[in-house]
Amino acid sequence: MRKLVKTAILSALLALGGCAAMMRTPPVPGDTLEVVRAKFGEPTTVHALPSGQVLEYATGPYGQFTWMARMGPDGKLLAFEQVLGDVGFGRIKIDKSTRADVMATVGRPAERSYLALSDLEVWSYRYKESGVWNSMMHVHFDRAGIVRKMISGPDPMYEEKRGFFRD
Repeated sequence: MRKLVKTAILSALLALGGCAAMMRTPPVPGDTLEVVRAKFGEPTTVHALPSGQVLEYATGPYGQFTWMARMGPDGKLLAFEQVLGDVGFGRIKIDKSTRADVMATVGRPAERSYLALSDLEVWSYRYKESGVWNSMMHVHFDRAGIVRKMISGPDPMYEEKRGFFRD
């Protein structure tokens, strides 16, 4: 019972944190880097790209949202979007995307693990599938850092514990 209460409190805090982030005034295309930072604050990470830079605003490891501000070479905002979902994950290409590509596309993972039997590194991302289901996307990389597969499933953090010995 105590574990259920802890989970409920954690969920409420995460929801409030996500709401607070969504209540900020989002930047609009054409805004300068200074305006983006004034509106949304300091990014959690900045990814340098040949075509400009991407400012990452992550809510992880327990959050389900990451916003990316894509800045052009002229220092003006090209796009600002929440990337943890079908659109963001759809930009990751199996057998082509690298770790750096994934990081600049959907940001830092909530969890990292290693599958010894298949010799794959796994980055896992919490998100709301179809805006409803608490899910995790697992992106698998080979030793060269190339994406080899992606698997989505329920987020175990939100799964009800069932069985004979539960808290």
